[in-house]
Amino acid sequence: MTRQKKQIRDFYDLAFRSGRSAKLINLVTIYRIITFPLLIYLVLTEQYDIFKWLLGVSFFTDAIDGHLARRFKVNSILGAKLDSIGDDLTVAAGIFGLAYGRWEFFKEHLPLIGSVLLIFLIQFVYSLVKYGKPTSFHTYLAKIAAVLQGLFLLSVFFFEDIQYWLFYPAMIVTGIELIEEIIMVAVLPKWKNDVKGLYWALKSRRE
Repeated sequence: MTRQKKQIRDFYDLAFRSGRSAKLINLVTIYRIITFPLLIYLVLTEQYDIFKWLLGVSFFTDAIDGHLARRFKVNSILGAKLDSIGDDLTVAAGIFGLAYGRWEFFKEHLPLIGSVLLIFLIQFVYSLVKYGKPTSFHTYLAKIAAVLQGLFLLSVFFFEDIQYWLFYPAMIVTGIELIEEIIMVAVLPKWKNDVKGLYWALKSRRE
């Protein structure tokens, strides 16, 4: 069986042949992935009233799927990978909506936004070079950053004025979180999912 066929089979098993609890959690994760093209379409057609609610649902599923996975003790490497992909696509849709719908704000703050995106690109490429795939650490800082990102991006479309008290913390925490993940990639010799932070990465390496 080729690698591609195995990945397709694993994806099918994860979505449709797992237990009831696992299936529900995995479908919640898959929802964020398949909704991404629709979110982009809604931005391009300037249907922001629909976009903001679907984006909100995506962020909400991001917030609850980890809790549900721990609650029902559902854990898999493929599930963790898909969760990370869904997280990134949701944020990417929000950023695209921000750039398209609030271009003047985006252009004014491009140095800061671009710096954070550059750090993300470095982290992403570094992980691909070292592990052959993106990270899926799900650190505590990443969870905090995700909440701040979600609150800020949703505020952009639910409120007329930019909420700067959400924007700057979201950018700062996200930047720090990405730098932590870069250091974790340097520390961990092999790909590992669900590592809660640098302390745990160093602890895992010593074991």
